[in-house]
Amino acid sequence: MAAADPAKTFEDEASCPICLEYFNDPVTLDCGHNFCRACITQCWGGSDTDVFCPCCMEIFSQGNFRANRQLGTLVDLIIGQLKDEQQQAKPGGERVCGKHQEALKLFCEEDQTPICVVCDRSREHRAHTEQIWRRLDVLEKGREEILALIACEEEQSQELLRQMEIDRETMEYRFEKLHTFLQEQERLLLAWLDELEKEVTARKDANVCRLTEEVSRLNTLIGQMEEKCKQPASEFMQDVRSTLSRCEMGTFQAPAPASPEPKWRLWLFSQNFAFLQDALRKLKGNGEMEKFRRRESVYTGAGLIRISLTLVSHHPNSSDSGGFSLD
Repeated sequence: MAAADPAKTFEDEASCPICLEYFNDPVTLDCGHNFCRACITQCWGGSDTDVFCPCCMEIFSQGNFRANRQLGTLVDLIIGQLKDEQQQAKPGGERVCGKHQEALKLFCEEDQTPICVVCDRSREHRAHTEQIWRRLDVLEKGREEILALIACEEEQSQELLRQMEIDRETMEYRFEKLHTFLQEQERLLLAWLDELEKEVTARKDANVCRLTEEVSRLNTLIGQMEEKCKQPASEFMQDVRSTLSRCEMGTFQAPAPASPEPKWRLWLFSQNFAFLQDALRKLKGNGEMEKFRRRESVYTGAGLIRISLTLVSHHPNSSDSGGFSLD
């Protein structure tokens, strides 16, 4: 078994078990272990009762310790000697730590100086690691906040997309009803107009036919009367009474006055069509749709359509077409 390095053993005995540095104002507990005064005080947290030794875990009812001046003097001598020694070994050899006589294998970024493994464990350089951990903790918290913002943005976007899909379906449904309503109105109005046109044409044809027949009858009677007037007086007087009787029977009878119903129905058609035109004109040209486009508000547009076409559904004659509502 290899013998322990005396220098290393001596260095360990001169170092505080808590901070791993050389003793600073060393004190001794009742169990015999030595610590820096500041280290053991901080370890106990200011308590004077029920304290323990960090090395052997022996519990003391009172936190008493005594100064170890001899150990303090010895440590001061060691530190002074190390400062006087060269910090390098033989020429071309490995650089060593002047404080701990260990190879300078590490580099402290904070202090920009090479250090040994003992320096790395010391309280002085350990604080640098703690600073890094603290900064790392800040960075991780910042990352968590950003990830939370991303999740919130995703959630809000999904909610908006869902609402947009609902609005899209609602708009398509209402415009489909609008198209259906307009097509139905077109069909009803055209059928109404066709029926009225047929009635007017049939009435005109019947009256013209009757009047044409009357003209033909009168032409025949006029011809007979003209021939009668050309007869000699002896012949003329023979059946004059019969001739006059035919004239009285052939008196023209004017047709009955045209019924006002077709005109009234045509006026009613014009009123319904004009009302529909007015509603569509308001929908298209009153500027509300342009405001809707500028505001990019679906609800303004839907509300405008609902208001304008509600007027059509509440027209006095809307019962003829069944009425309309986008809701």
